[in-house]
Amino acid sequence: MIEELDQRSREIFREIVETFFETGDPVGSRTLSRRLPVKLSPASIRNVMADLEDLGLLYAPHTSAGRLPTERGVRLFVDGLLQIGELNSEERDRIESQCAGNGRSLTEVLHQATDMLSGLSRATGLVLAPKSEAPVKHVEFVPLSPGKALAIMVVVTGLVENRLIELPQGFTPAALTEAANYLNARLSGRTLTEAHASVSAELEAHTAQLDALATKVVEAGIATWSGDGDESMLILRGRDKMFEDVNAVADLERIRALFESLERKNSLLRLIDSTQGGEGVHVFIGAESRLFDLAGCSMIVAPLAGANRDDGAAKPVGAIGVIGPTRINYARIIPMVDYTARAVSRLMG
Repeated sequence: MIEELDQRSREIFREIVETFFETGDPVGSRTLSRRLPVKLSPASIRNVMADLEDLGLLYAPHTSAGRLPTERGVRLFVDGLLQIGELNSEERDRIESQCAGNGRSLTEVLHQATDMLSGLSRATGLVLAPKSEAPVKHVEFVPLSPGKALAIMVVVTGLVENRLIELPQGFTPAALTEAANYLNARLSGRTLTEAHASVSAELEAHTAQLDALATKVVEAGIATWSGDGDESMLILRGRDKMFEDVNAVADLERIRALFESLERKNSLLRLIDSTQGGEGVHVFIGAESRLFDLAGCSMIVAPLAGANRDDGAAKPVGAIGVIGPTRINYARIIPMVDYTARAVSRLMG
């Protein structure tokens, strides 16, 4: 539709949307006559605004003389007129540092990445992701209190997963070392999922060259690392930012209902699934998604890619992004979400 607008209509439409993004207020013809780079009378501007309203791109809220973009108008602007910004080196460095493994668990990295996105975007950060499927680099068991040990698994991306395990009675340091050596020989360079079945089969067939105590330690380690299941992890940070510009009680209730729906994950999972067919950032605006049809919000999200599939393409395993009002700063946030998704995906490979 953007091609159907003449240059004057495009300039007026652009100015209305950008002013709305800045202030959140309706934009009138007198304000536009002062802001436009070309000199136009308020009457001429009102005629163009009326045409844009007939096209479903603008509307007049209540009895205001000003106009606001409709969700259809915001979509047209994002797809056809938005000039995407670029991250500066400081922002890229901050994202890289927050998304680096550096001995942290995947959960810790995802929480910090989501916090960072929320802070930089002044919106609600979200991530939906399973556990990492990166190849294992090293396994170790560290004795703690009597009957307990810390099972440590380091993956090639630098992430570390620590789990507390129960030790069998009569365990010895030698049994822990033997169990770690056994697992390192079979897990190194393979994902836990890839190695789990073969290790379990070897233990069940009693073909592993392990004593009884070391066998129990291996079983405990494999069980605790594999016990997370396939349930996706949902993290939402900065929820309070969604309420900052809300005054009406009805709007508050709609946003609370949105968060309740997000917590159930089903609607979000279906929405995220629709991003899995392609790379890059996806923007959902208002009623384009049933998830946001009442809340009047937008979601900017990019898929997280895990290990490569047989065809060499990265397999989408989740998503990361932000949720905010429809006047969210798309130009700034789209590259931010894209860069963060790429950084996190490298950890999850």
